[in-house]
Amino acid sequence: MALAAVYSLAQAQTTLSLAQIQQQWAHCQYQQSSKKARESCFEKLVADNNDALKAHPKDEQLRVWLGINLSSQAGAKGGLGALSLVKEAKVNFEQVIKNAPNTLDGSAYTSLGALYYQVPGWPIGFGSDKKAKAMLKKGLAINPNGLDSNYFYADFLCDQGDKKAAKQYFEKALAAPKRPNRPLADEGRRKEILAKLKEL
Repeated sequence: MALAAVYSLAQAQTTLSLAQIQQQWAHCQYQQSSKKARESCFEKLVADNNDALKAHPKDEQLRVWLGINLSSQAGAKGGLGALSLVKEAKVNFEQVIKNAPNTLDGSAYTSLGALYYQVPGWPIGFGSDKKAKAMLKKGLAINPNGLDSNYFYADFLCDQGDKKAAKQYFEKALAAPKRPNRPLADEGRRKEILAKLKEL
């Protein structure tokens, strides 16, 4: 076996699996005590996710998660410095939508929709409530009972001032089936929903 092939095989074995990336996301998002710690946790995870995608360039699930991790890193970073990260995340989500839109129950639609309502509009960013609604609804059409698809649509409705509809979708998100391989993410998201319902 050629040396390059041995190296690439070793590299593939050291890259994180999708499940490990998902678990690490939950660790960064819900178990880091400070904004700074969360940002550096996501920075490392983005690098690891990039390595995994280089080893498996056609894996659309890894690409969705690269977009999610970039978005999460941007959220932790905040300010104008986060714009390049969300733009990179957007490119990854759009690529998945073009190639395999149903990947991970339409997560690329939901995640891109979330970016559209969270990112500032022109001339600073690409934010658009109209596009956000369209993307989030596509995500919901593919995954009508999902935790995240309902959570982000509810959060968008909240952002739009439609508290009554937001409450319905938050409650639907709470009733979503548990994901056996993602207990930490489920617990963290449910706590966020309960906090938002209290505010409503």
